[in-house]
Amino acid sequence: MTKIFITLVAAMLLAFSLVATAQEAVPMDSEAALAEARDAAAAETKSRDEFRSLDSEVQSLKKEVLDLNRDLFLLEEELLFPANSQVAFFVSMDVGEYFSLDSVNIKIDGKEVANYLYTEREADALMRGGVHRVHMANLKTGEHELIAVFVGKGPHVRDYRRGATISFDKGIGAKYVELEITDSVKKQQPEFAIKEWE
Repeated sequence: MTKIFITLVAAMLLAFSLVATAQEAVPMDSEAALAEARDAAAAETKSRDEFRSLDSEVQSLKKEVLDLNRDLFLLEEELLFPANSQVAFFVSMDVGEYFSLDSVNIKIDGKEVANYLYTEREADALMRGGVHRVHMANLKTGEHELIAVFVGKGPHVRDYRRGATISFDKGIGAKYVELEITDSVKKQQPEFAIKEWE
């Protein structure tokens, strides 16, 4: 019986010592876990700050690339089409009730230089007042002949093909020519005119 009692007492002492050891160990583990959580939060904050910094640098680089691209485009246009030999051709449409534009063909001095096929959205934009630069070229000074052929649907949704021609004098400096489509209410027909911008 004494052996049993001693064994029970030893077991109880062992249990108490384990509980005491566990209680002492728990605060150390929670402090370590708390420190680890603080370190993780600090690392995450640092990572976010680095990401924000990197993102702002990327946005800044994007803006610089867009600005550079615009400058290169302007320089390329200036080199390819110097102001003293530049001629630009624009298409415009007024109302468009009697004509629905499909395509425009441009010939200068008998040579075809542009043939543009319009989408439905582009034709709609022209009818709402838009202007489309259909072609840009370099021409020598002197007399030139322009022939523009317009293809589309005319009155009563019939196929319609009409041309307009003009002789113009290219001087020194840029020249702008408008190919204008208007409605003639009296004739109930579309009219095609070519105008030089001053």
